[in-house]
Amino acid sequence: MPCLFVVAALVAPRFVVFVLWLLTHWFRGVFTVSLWPILGFLFLPTTLLWYTAVQHWFHGEWTLWPVVGIVIALSIDLSPASGRKRRHHQ
Repeated sequence: MPCLFVVAALVAPRFVVFVLWLLTHWFRGVFTVSLWPILGFLFLPTTLLWYTAVQHWFHGEWTLWPVVGIVIALSIDLSPASGRKRRHHQ
């Protein structure tokens, strides 16, 4: 089941953020200002998920693997193929 949730997070990260916010306490206590999760939901949903995962699973310690994960999450969020389709003009 957790592996299926990870695949869903990569395919539809905003849906996973919404489900986690609605059904769990995953985001409670992670952010002191509620603006950050809103901005993360809008602009960097995969990075938001990984940041909260580091806070929960790695207890907020930014060692090698959490940093590698945040770089990968940022590259997924910022890649041109992450949602915006370019129109080819002919």
